This record gives sequence, structure tokens and C-alpha cells, in this order.
Amino acid sequence: MSEHGGNSVEVAQQLSIAPESLLDFSANINPLGLSERVKSLITSHLDVIERYPDIEYRHLHQALAMANQCDVEQVIAGNGATELIYGLVRALSPRRAMLLVPGFAEYRRALVQHGCEVIEYRLNEEQGFQPDRQLLEAVRQRRPDCLFIATPNNPTGLMPEPQLLIELAELCETLQIALIVDEAFIDFLPHGSSLALRLTHSRYLYLLRSLTKFFAIPGLRLGYLLSGNRARIRQLKNNREPWSVNALSSLVGQYLLNDDDYINVSHKYIARQRDYLWQALSQFASLLVWKPTANYLFFKCIKKDIDLKAALLAHRILIRHCENYPGLDSRYYRVAVRTEDENRTLIQALTQILTRD
Repeated sequence: MSEHGGNSVEVAQQLSIAPESLLDFSANINPLGLSERVKSLITSHLDVIERYPDIEYRHLHQALAMANQCDVEQVIAGNGATELIYGLVRALSPRRAMLLVPGFAEYRRALVQHGCEVIEYRLNEEQGFQPDRQLLEAVRQRRPDCLFIATPNNPTGLMPEPQLLIELAELCETLQIALIVDEAFIDFLPHGSSLALRLTHSRYLYLLRSLTKFFAIPGLRLGYLLSGNRARIRQLKNNREPWSVNALSSLVGQYLLNDDDYINVSHKYIARQRDYLWQALSQFASLLVWKPTANYLFFKCIKKDIDLKAALLAHRILIRHCENYPGLDSRYYRVAVRTEDENRTLIQALTQILTRD
């Protein structure tokens, strides 16, 4: 079974049904889907696939730099954020890395492939799965070469306190520890990143961004990395495989971050639906739900002898079981925010499952 959400084809094959018949709450994609502007852009520029993309991605990098108010030498685009995770690990060549647990699986996989020792910093339910100042002390004591942290966290959807992130960035800068902040879901937060302004004066801060989730283009695969360390960005560009970003992704990426109408409508719609789901899920006595910040909700089922994922599959609804996240077990789940009708379908199915004797 895949370690990620969105594996509807695999699940459908196991159930001998068509993937389209599954209602997929396991992948955290903008429920509004592709914007009309992007659809028009793609259909009117299909001829770009007849040519190789610019190997330097000049226009794409310029657009990303302008949107993030930084220099083009501070940004590199990639085939999703995942490519950049692996590329950055190769470039940093860390011997010891610290990971917050639970967290995204690809950090560990990239580090282990490189032969790096992984130090786990465990988040627990008693502390609300949130890091606190003890994380700073752990960094001082263990002195890893790099530290990965996701803001918001995946799978919990929680944001650390802004002041803690600032102090963590300052500490890592002082100790010369590469701080890789995965902001794959930051676009779902209207206020954005609290660390972006620090890039200009930092050599050890790296911000990972994904464009596939908020802008609903997971099939195109597009992400980018920001850093004030221009030499490291140059190294990544020089050592990457050529043409890792396809021509359509490169074209679309030039326009996504200034699609203001789509961005504003998405923020308002997702906020309404996220609040509805949070309140509706919280009504079930057998569920413990953490208040979300992004476009997905993390919860624990305390009803004994029930597998919610399997039970919902009987209703042809796919959710994310979090038991394969280190630090979690079979009681934890994650669901994406989808459309109003789809969210109500999920709640109706859960009502049938959780209220029956």
C-alpha cells in the first residue's frame, strides 16, 4: 500500500471498482479544482509540448522570484517539492538529521538513502502534537546537520507558534544547522509564511513550497525551493537532472501565484468547508479532532474495534489512515476538505458507521 494519499487507483483495483467511483478524501487538493485561467492557458498552449522546455527555466524562476519578492538566484523550481527534498539532501550531504515525528515520509526516505543517521523528535498527543521550547533544547544538545519541520505539519495540519519558528531559525543560523521548512500547504493560509522575510539574511534556512495542492495540479507536479544561500541554489541548479520540470508545468507555474481571484475565492471557500467539517466531526463522541489550519483534518477514533478506513470504503469513500506514520497507530486518520456536497456525504456515512450499535 502506498505511503501517501491519493492512491485511488490502487485502492480501486483492490476493490475491483472504477477509480472514478471512489470519493477521495485522502489527497489534500483544493476542492475547487483547476482554475479556469489555467485550463485556458493549457488548452491554448498545447504546442509547448512539441519543444524542449528551457533547461534553465528562466521565465518560471523569474515569476517565482517576483511573487516571493526575492532574487532569481534564491529560487529553484522542481518536479514537485519531493524532487527538491532529495536534491537538497544530496547537496547538503548530512551525517545526522533531526525529524519531527509524525511527519512526511519522504524526508526520512531521502536521508536514509544517503546513509544519514535520523534523530527523531517525537510530538505526542499530550502536548497536542505541537513542538514547544523543548525542541530548541533538543537541537542544542543533539546538534544535527539539518532539521526538517513542516508548517503546517503533515498529517496533523497544525502550525507551530510563530515565535517558536523564529527562535528555531535563529538557533539553527547560529549553530550552522540547515533548517528545511516544508511549507507545502502554506498557500492555504491567507497570512502566508512567517519565515519568508528572514531569507535575505540567512544562509541556513530553506523554504520548500508545493504548487500542486493549492492550485490543484498534482498531475503536473510543480514545487520550488527558496533560500538566501545563493551558492547552494546554484549548486542545486548545476547538479540536477535536465528537464525535470515539463513544459506545461513550467508555463503554468509562471501564472499561478498572481491568479488573485482564484486565490481569494479558494481561501474563503475552503475556510467555510473546513469549519463545517471540523464542527461536524467534533460532534461525534468517538472522535477526537484537532482544529485545522490547512485543507485537511486530523483526528483520532476512540471507538474500539473499528477500522474507519475500511468502514468508509464500504460507502466508496477513501480516507487517509495514519498508522504508517512513525509515532501514530491505527486510531489516527486524516481527511481532506472537499466540496460542500462531498463533505456532507462523508458526515452522513460517518453518522451511519459511528452511531450504530
